[in-house]
Amino acid sequence: MNPAEPAFRSQASSARPTRVTGLAGRRPALGALAAATAGLLLPAAARAQPAARDAVVIRSDSSPYVPTPQKVVDEMLRMGRVGAKDFLVDLGSGDGRIVITAAQRFGLRGIGVDLDGELVRQANAQAKQAGVADRVEFFQRDMFKTDLTKADVVTMYLLPEVNMMARPKLLAELRPGARVVTHDYHFEDWLPDDRITLDVPEKKVGTPGLAYVYLWIVPGQGAGRWQGTIPVAGGPAVPVQFDLEQRFQIFSGSVTVGGRPGKLLFGEMIGNDMSLVFAAEVGGKPVRHEILAPMRGDEATGTLRVGESSSATAVPGKVVLSRSLKRPAFLGAAAGAK
Repeated sequence: MNPAEPAFRSQASSARPTRVTGLAGRRPALGALAAATAGLLLPAAARAQPAARDAVVIRSDSSPYVPTPQKVVDEMLRMGRVGAKDFLVDLGSGDGRIVITAAQRFGLRGIGVDLDGELVRQANAQAKQAGVADRVEFFQRDMFKTDLTKADVVTMYLLPEVNMMARPKLLAELRPGARVVTHDYHFEDWLPDDRITLDVPEKKVGTPGLAYVYLWIVPGQGAGRWQGTIPVAGGPAVPVQFDLEQRFQIFSGSVTVGGRPGKLLFGEMIGNDMSLVFAAEVGGKPVRHEILAPMRGDEATGTLRVGESSSATAVPGKVVLSRSLKRPAFLGAAAGAK
């Protein structure tokens, strides 16, 4: 399935491939997108994801089937940080090339599901020929009846409306930290954690010559009131309090440091890791602070860096936070809570 380029992709870069990578790289993009969409759905232009009605191979259930180019398969696995210990589930697996490639390269285990029995038969035959049939298997099965709770990585190349139908299931069943990688289509107001545009000359449908790959890291739920202490270089720890709302992985809210108001600049849940960037007054001037604290239930212990992102320095000591009030994260309509 191959769309016109999604409207929310950065318009500034003409070099390809383009990507947002790492915490520092994705924060500006996610922060701007979060500000633009806070409390709202994306505008209609951004929600539009034209379906690939020009696909020429038709599954037995009448949905289009277009094989994923190998270059895109390779990038999906790279972006999904696939490793030997992962369990991969490919929804709409077609001829099985994503799961088979992952098993050959990384030795992982995985499954693929598809409604087309002939494609499933071909995929199992190709897995046997590739020598990975002991680690991967393909099933003729409804993706909405497929258990995702054991998946570390889910890959998808489906129509945009199917992506949106699957979104609540992904958020309800996948554990925090699991990765979802899609080809061409996104999840509307659930903003991607990473994205890339690839030159793929052999791609003839949708946007000829281009492919879009997106990554999401399933967020834990960190919304609520967090209190604790942060270290201060050369002095005693000071009290800090965060009052956080969460929309998918993005936080909004307020912060006080040493009893004085600060400003929350950006916050997100990266799996179960809380990342909070805020400005607090030091010597009469606002100074950028950055906390990264793995969350375990209602406790979070981590580290603090101070200064601009390119030159921030670690402050000795630990950040210790506890949640005194818990709020549910907004994970979209009908998404289950973890």
